[in-house]
Amino acid sequence: MSRETFMRVVEQDAAGRRLDAWLAAVLPDLSRARIQALLDQGAVLRDGQKVSQASRKVRPGEAYAVAVPDPVAATPEAQDIEVQVLFEDEHLIVVAKPAGLVVHPGPGHDDGTLVNAMLAHCRGSLSGIGGVARPGIVHRLDKDVSGVMVVAKHDRAHTLLSGQFTVHSIHRVYEAVVRGLPARTEGTVDRPLGRDPFDRKRMAIVSKGGKRAVTHWQVLEAGGTRAALVQCRLETGRTHQIRVHLASLGHPILGDRTYGPRRTGDLPEPARPLVEKLDRIALHARGLGFDHPITGQAMAFDLPPPPLFKTLLHGFR
Repeated sequence: MSRETFMRVVEQDAAGRRLDAWLAAVLPDLSRARIQALLDQGAVLRDGQKVSQASRKVRPGEAYAVAVPDPVAATPEAQDIEVQVLFEDEHLIVVAKPAGLVVHPGPGHDDGTLVNAMLAHCRGSLSGIGGVARPGIVHRLDKDVSGVMVVAKHDRAHTLLSGQFTVHSIHRVYEAVVRGLPARTEGTVDRPLGRDPFDRKRMAIVSKGGKRAVTHWQVLEAGGTRAALVQCRLETGRTHQIRVHLASLGHPILGDRTYGPRRTGDLPEPARPLVEKLDRIALHARGLGFDHPITGQAMAFDLPPPPLFKTLLHGFR
């Protein structure tokens, strides 16, 4: 049964706007992503008829009803998994995700995830908007990537945090150890990303149908001429964005066997055994900044990468 139904009528000045964009504007407590999910679920009615097309252009006088269902109960099991907490209040929790920890349950990872850990830590108090398998999860890091993450404890915090990610107002800084030393000390990659047409498990730079992706990068430290520590600041946040963009520059991240070479025979000693033993990607989400969804206070977190990154650089010298 729906928790609440919102009724809205299209005004003259909204004519021609996309349906999802207009609904997100007139229902500010619902993110555009949430609106799109409700459209897919058949929860949006136009003059009594279900509407599912997010890109539909609205017309003046049309009446829309949006039925927002109760959040789906979080069913993953609470598990006592130790995770470093950087900040916590009644609205959200900021944690340091270690490499090797999956963010939420999925195929092959039914438990032992960050979600399981958060359910135990927060005693089940997590936003239900993420669905059964992903309560509280506003954004994700790949399993083999470490760094700062924020998790929502209730629906309003989740919606407002998601909105900041949608409009790219979140400050996100990553550090990575890459193969080779870039010829320039800094630069920007502005190339759209989409699913690899030949491998749906990979992302790729595409000429048609991709989403805009922008990564600003800067060399922080050289590991001789064969490796470098690179800082990346995201202007957008697409799946595998940094991994694909750095690889496109000819400098894939060490340990990335999806977008980088698997061979190690060309690496110098003592770097080669270090890279061969890597059980993670040398990518770390160091900085995260956002406005607190309830208080509006500017929040900023900085978590240096693990000592392994320095060890890798020294191995290349």
